Amino acid sequence: MLVASYNNQAFNDLLVIQLKPSQAENQTFERKDDITRISDKDSGEVVGYNFFEASKILSLEESGPVTLSEADVENLNQALEEAGFEGNLVADSSPKFVVGYVQECVPHEDSDHLSVTQTEVDNGEVLQIVCGAANIAQGQKVVVAKPGATMPDGLVIWPGELRGVASHGMISSARELGVDVSAEKQKGILVLDEDAVVGEAFEI
Repeated sequence: MLVASYNNQAFNDLLVIQLKPSQAENQTFERKDDITRISDKDSGEVVGYNFFEASKILSLEESGPVTLSEADVENLNQALEEAGFEGNLVADSSPKFVVGYVQECVPHEDSDHLSVTQTEVDNGEVLQIVCGAANIAQGQKVVVAKPGATMPDGLVIWPGELRGVASHGMISSARELGVDVSAEKQKGILVLDEDAVVGEAFEI
């Protein structure tokens, strides 16, 4: 998984690459030239990179989450190798916000408010997603933030667990998506109209 964001405001010309979730207090850093490699202190796994003066490598315009093309990732890998790191980043340009269909929705065995869903997304893939919204139900068309999505508030969606049950994504509300809808649709998750096409990208 590759999550990229560009910050040209708070941090001048900085491209941040996240590969895995990691707590700041459990990270080690190694800098070569204008690149810092971030690793997990316990496992030694690389969890991300900071590319300073990123505009020397890529053409980046607006701050915020960015989708990197295969050519962009090739350029980053070349920069990594020139700095003395391994260039093993893999491009991921698939949509992260898509129309999903809730195929199954059952109560979580260890919670009085969570539900465990099997939700179809793009390419026929079905994700298990734990959802806490009271209005979630089988048969709905919803907006799924897949693993790797960056929400408008900056939250990155990673695979995880809720009360011991694996969850791979988030079924989102209008508020979480920053979508302006009627007051009725503001409550709980955003339920889409029947004519929404499962698997299509959802623009926010």
